[in-house]
Amino acid sequence: MLPDRVFFDALADAAKGETLPRFRTGISVVNKLAGGFDPVTEGDRAAETAIRALIEERFPEHGILGEEHESIGLDREHVWVIDPIDGTRAFISGLPVWGTLIGFRSAGLATMGMMDQPFIGERYFADGNRSWYSGPDGERQISVRDCGSLSDAILFTTSPHIFQGDDLKRYRAVEEKVRLFRYGCDCYAYVLLAAGHVDLVVENSLQPYDVGALIPIIEQAGGIITTWDGGRPENGGNIIAAGSKAVYEQAMALLAGR
Repeated sequence: MLPDRVFFDALADAAKGETLPRFRTGISVVNKLAGGFDPVTEGDRAAETAIRALIEERFPEHGILGEEHESIGLDREHVWVIDPIDGTRAFISGLPVWGTLIGFRSAGLATMGMMDQPFIGERYFADGNRSWYSGPDGERQISVRDCGSLSDAILFTTSPHIFQGDDLKRYRAVEEKVRLFRYGCDCYAYVLLAAGHVDLVVENSLQPYDVGALIPIIEQAGGIITTWDGGRPENGGNIIAAGSKAVYEQAMALLAGR
């Protein structure tokens, strides 16, 4: 048996019950990275625990890949991919562009997913065939847009400071060609692309849980998401997402150094 929208909503509601009461409250932050800053909050851990409890009760035969707790059953046919707070830096800064990412893989491919932003009340969901938005202004099916060419595109990346060396050079080559670029939206940039508001997202060094829920939302909205070498994005790495084939191909040529 496969999950449905009702169950995804229940998972997002469970996470919301742990994250939203802690947002903009000055909660404690733990740094996971020696010599750098990789924050995690008690909200991250509590939200993932709440999500996992419901999955383990309803679908004990499924695997779970999560950011904050040990992964189980990654060789199973169906695997959940969870990032309880994608955009923890935004979360601890009071910026409402973080989200809870709940992805679902079948036979290794991302097939369903949800991004929930509980503070502004928006959810983006891929049901296996189509992508949907629900929020303050109602519910509707969403689709990407075709802006025509890279020179007309709006580009997002979380931060140019994430790129180093050759990756930075290749990213800057893309940034120099677009009409507008913006920074700092984490998962929210990808759902803006799926909904047809922006055209391109370019990032690097992502983990599987950073993209697991976003892949089907973009693909089922008609978009393209791959690694910089054109491969499947389920395992993370250097990622590009685009709303049209033309923009994707023009950006890929620059990312490949052509």
